[in-house]
Amino acid sequence: MDAIFKALADPSRRQLLDRLNQRNGQSLQELCTGLDMTRQSVTKHLAVLEAANLITVTWRGREKIHYLNAAPISDIAERWISRYHRGRAEALADLKRALEEPTVSQTEFVYATYIRTTPEQLWKALTEPAFTFRYWGAGLQSDWQVGSPILWQPAPGEDFQDLDQVVLEAQPFRRLSYTWHNYQPDHAEIFGWTDEALAELMKEKRSKVTFDIEPAGSAVKLTVTHDGFETDSEMLKAVSGRKPETGGWPELLANLKTLLETGDTLHPVGS
Repeated sequence: MDAIFKALADPSRRQLLDRLNQRNGQSLQELCTGLDMTRQSVTKHLAVLEAANLITVTWRGREKIHYLNAAPISDIAERWISRYHRGRAEALADLKRALEEPTVSQTEFVYATYIRTTPEQLWKALTEPAFTFRYWGAGLQSDWQVGSPILWQPAPGEDFQDLDQVVLEAQPFRRLSYTWHNYQPDHAEIFGWTDEALAELMKEKRSKVTFDIEPAGSAVKLTVTHDGFETDSEMLKAVSGRKPETGGWPELLANLKTLLETGDTLHPVGS
């Protein structure tokens, strides 16, 4: 945690994090705009933040895109949370959620977390029903070959359902990508949508989710990118955890991390 506190101690680096909190997913040029810093200084500050895992980066063509990563802040809260009463704990949780949430205008969700496990074990957790049931609340089944369908099992013993999801990319222990399912009748029940509203929402273009797995010393860095949404998509609000009825990816990935590191989960999560 020394690297985290050192990175946060500099006001210029906090300013860069504030800008990413206001609008996540910015290029170096965008981050430099309006700042009283040279491009070289911003690059150095971003390198310190990335080394402390406070930001994560992806490539869009030749352009490097920077995202705020709330995982280290979450780790700090978990380390000392027992020392605070409930009110302060809730305040920290609100801060964590605020840092994790994409802005309303975004069309993608990116989340990075570090898990004390191996790439092989993490791959199993992403692709084997015995694992997904425990942290996701549903079984995912596929041969995980490009073009193959992904079937969902709502509960053990029930029939697998084809929600029209397809594997787009599968590099064992490194990268997995597949199309996301469309809105389902269950969503209408959870969120109180009418049949007409559900029919209209189902016209939205389909999104996709990608899991990137990178060794990081004794841990593994998992970056989840869920993109391809229309602006202000209800599905984006759900998977990002911005709808109160669902914890979305932040809650699900917290469950995954806890399962792999402790053998237990924080709480059951629905699909």
